[in-house]
Amino acid sequence: MHLLKQETDMNLNNTLAPGGSRSEELVPSRYAVRVGEIDVLVISDGVLPLPTKMLGHNADPTERAAWLNGMFLPPDAFDWALNVVVVRSGEQTILIDAGLGLDPELNLPRAGQLIKRLEAAGIDLGSVTDVVLTHMHMDHVGGLLVDGVKERLRPDLRIHVAAAEVKFWEAPDFSHVSMPPGFPDALRAAAKQFRKVYESQLQLFDEQYEVAPGVVVSRTGGHTPGHSVVRVASGKDRLMFAGDAVFAVGFDHPDWFNGFEHDPEEAALVRVRLLRELAETGELLVATHMPFPSVGHVAADGDHFRWVPVFWDY
Repeated sequence: MHLLKQETDMNLNNTLAPGGSRSEELVPSRYAVRVGEIDVLVISDGVLPLPTKMLGHNADPTERAAWLNGMFLPPDAFDWALNVVVVRSGEQTILIDAGLGLDPELNLPRAGQLIKRLEAAGIDLGSVTDVVLTHMHMDHVGGLLVDGVKERLRPDLRIHVAAAEVKFWEAPDFSHVSMPPGFPDALRAAAKQFRKVYESQLQLFDEQYEVAPGVVVSRTGGHTPGHSVVRVASGKDRLMFAGDAVFAVGFDHPDWFNGFEHDPEEAALVRVRLLRELAETGELLVATHMPFPSVGHVAADGDHFRWVPVFWDY
């Protein structure tokens, strides 16, 4: 498995406009990986400033503070990365999650960058054949709710999401979460609006579905009932996009509950299972809220795990 140069556009044939625009941003916001014959592009949707308690609301505050200090992170709040992925397999161009979009009431101005960063990478929205949603939290669907985006998408666009996820958002349970004020209402509203806007294009699956050759989405549950991960495989190469199943603190403390988890106990079991699997196979991991570009391996360390970022390939 090899990594493509970060500043080199993906080999997406007609997906990329000739002479695609270059971003003037000083901080890189896209990173390309080649998985066998499949192209993968990790794109940053920006960052979400959130309270540090949400990393482990069941943890002893002293232990949580010690972990943050050891990671050189501020004690009260810090910026969570927000990553999405574009995959090209055969003739299909697949967007995995869609970022935050716009929600001015939550004051998150540094997220919701996906559309302009797709454009900077030369990726035309009209070239996207499929969207896969790991789940329907607003920071995964909001980019498709931005004004003018739906009109730029293909009328035959397929949006793949677990049936259990759609069912959950008919009457979502927030009794086990630990979110800042305003977030539950915003999550409900975004999920409701998304279903209303894209109902006719939803392609529901129960447990597993092959979206394209070598691209398989599988329901894990935990974070939300329909939360799913996407596995990309070609030849001997493998990569997993784990959505919100894995957070940075989850390697050292996989039993800590994240504030956005609707079933935190089940989410912890899912996290451990996936991390063990990744440590055994050695495949690459990318996750929504791991620091960009969020490409690395997992190593087992007793009952805990260790994150091993890849060396960037220039």
